[in-house]
Amino acid sequence: MMSKSWETNTAPPEPASPMPSRSIPANDFGPRLLLVDRDSAGIRSLVAGLSRALAGSVRVEIVTGGRAAAEMLRGESFDLVLADLASLSDLAGKVDEAIARLVKLSAGALLVALSEGGSVSVAVAAMRAGAHDVIALPIAPEAFATRIGELAQRHGKGQALSFADDARPGRADFEGFVGVSSQMQHVYDQIERIAPSSAPVFITGESGTGKDVCAEAIHSRGPRAGKRFVAINCAAIPRDLLESELFGVVRGAYTGAHEDRKGAAELADGGTLFLDEIGEMDLSLQAKLLRFLQTGTVSRVGEASQRRIDVRVVCATNRNPMQLITNRLFREDLFYRLHVLPIHLPPLRQRPADILVLARHFLTRYAAEERKRFSDFTPETASLMTARDWPGNVRQLQNLVRRLVVMFDGGEITAQMVTAADIESLTLGHQDTPAASRAEPVILPLWQQEQRIIEEAIARFSGNITLAAAALELSPSTIYRKRQAWADMDGTRRKGAA
Repeated sequence: MMSKSWETNTAPPEPASPMPSRSIPANDFGPRLLLVDRDSAGIRSLVAGLSRALAGSVRVEIVTGGRAAAEMLRGESFDLVLADLASLSDLAGKVDEAIARLVKLSAGALLVALSEGGSVSVAVAAMRAGAHDVIALPIAPEAFATRIGELAQRHGKGQALSFADDARPGRADFEGFVGVSSQMQHVYDQIERIAPSSAPVFITGESGTGKDVCAEAIHSRGPRAGKRFVAINCAAIPRDLLESELFGVVRGAYTGAHEDRKGAAELADGGTLFLDEIGEMDLSLQAKLLRFLQTGTVSRVGEASQRRIDVRVVCATNRNPMQLITNRLFREDLFYRLHVLPIHLPPLRQRPADILVLARHFLTRYAAEERKRFSDFTPETASLMTARDWPGNVRQLQNLVRRLVVMFDGGEITAQMVTAADIESLTLGHQDTPAASRAEPVILPLWQQEQRIIEEAIARFSGNITLAAAALELSPSTIYRKRQAWADMDGTRRKGAA
C-alpha cells in the first residue's frame, strides 16, 4: 500500500503518482498528522486547512486504507491520526475492531474518526473502541479546526497541536468575553442574533461563567446601546427592600423614605434592565414583576398611579429554573414570560481550549497593571491548568492569575508557583490542583464519581445527551433524572450553607 505526504505551509499535492512512504523522526518537522482516506477531496481540504492553522511546520502523511495506516503506525510516531471510517474496511470487518487496532498502534496519538454517515451506532462503536472523538461530515473548516484544538487541549496534546496566533480558528474576544472554543463561538453567534430584538433574555450558567458580561454584550450590540444598562442583583438586596429598589418608592411610604426615588426599572427606561440571580426573588415580588412585564407599567411603593416605561428585560440565574418551579420557588407563568430567548453559558471545564487563552489574557493584563514582566506558562504548568476542573470557572482562573502576578516578580509561571498561589483550592479542598496531583488519591463518593463520568461523556459529545447516553449504555431520561437530582442536592447544600 502506498502513501503520500506534504509539508505545510503549502496546499496538499494533486493526486499524481504516489510516493513511497519513508520513516521520518517524529520531531523533525514539528506536528505530525496521519490521514487515512481513500480519496475524498473534502476531507483532504479540511486537513490542509487544519495544517495551515497549526503552529510550526506540519508534516501530513496520507494512506488510503487501514492496513497501510497500521503498517505506518508500527514504524513512526504521530501526534494526530484522522481516520475516515469508510477507509478502514480492509483492516477489519467491523468499525470497532479497526479503530481498536489503530489505537493500540498509535502510541498515544490523538485519534479522531471521520464519518460521512453520521450514524449514532457507528460513532458509539468507534468511541468505545478508543477513538477520542467522531466528527460527522460535512463540517465547516473553522469548526473542524476548533474541534481538533479542543480535543488536543483536553487530551494533553495541546503543546504539539497548538494553533498559530494569527491562524487560531474563531474569534478570540467578543464584547468582554475571551475564548476561542466552539462553545463560545456559539454563544457569540447567539448574542449577535438576539441583540437586535426587544424580547426578554434568560441566561443560565454556573457562577463565574460571565452571565453579567453576556447581559452587557446583549445591550451593547442592540439598538438600546445608547440608553442605560441598569443591573440589580436579586440575591444581594434584602427581600423587604428589593421591591423599592426595583420599582421605586414615594416619600413617606415607610420609615426612612424621605424622598421620591426611582427604581431600577424606571432608571432603565428606554434601555436594558438586568435582573441577576432572579431565582432568589421572593414569590410575592415575582407576581408584581409578572404584572410589570404584561402591562409595561410600574407603580412605586406607596403610590397608586401607574408609570409607563419601556425596557428590555434580561435575567440570569446559576440555578436550575425547572427545579425552582418544581419546588415552588419560582412562578411557572413568570418563567415562560422571561424564557423567550435563552442563552446557556458553558462551564470552563467543558471548554478546555479556552483555559490557556484566558490565562494568558489575564497574565498580560495584570502584569501591565503591576508593572511586571511575565513571559508565559511553562509547558508542564499549561498542561496541568488545562486538565483542571475549575469549579469556580473563569472567576477562579482570573483570581489565581492575579494572585500569581502579585506574589511573584516575573519570568515563566511554573507549577510550583501555581501551587503556592492556589489558596482557594487548598482552603476549599478541591482535588484538581497541581499539588493534589502529587498527593494521595482521594476516594470520592459514588454519586460524585458517577456525576463526573456522565458530565465528561456529555462534554465529549459536545453536549449531545443522546450520544452520551448511548455511549454509557443509559437512556437519555436517566441522565436527565440524575442531573436533576444533582441540582437538588446542590440546592440543599446552598441552603444549609446560608
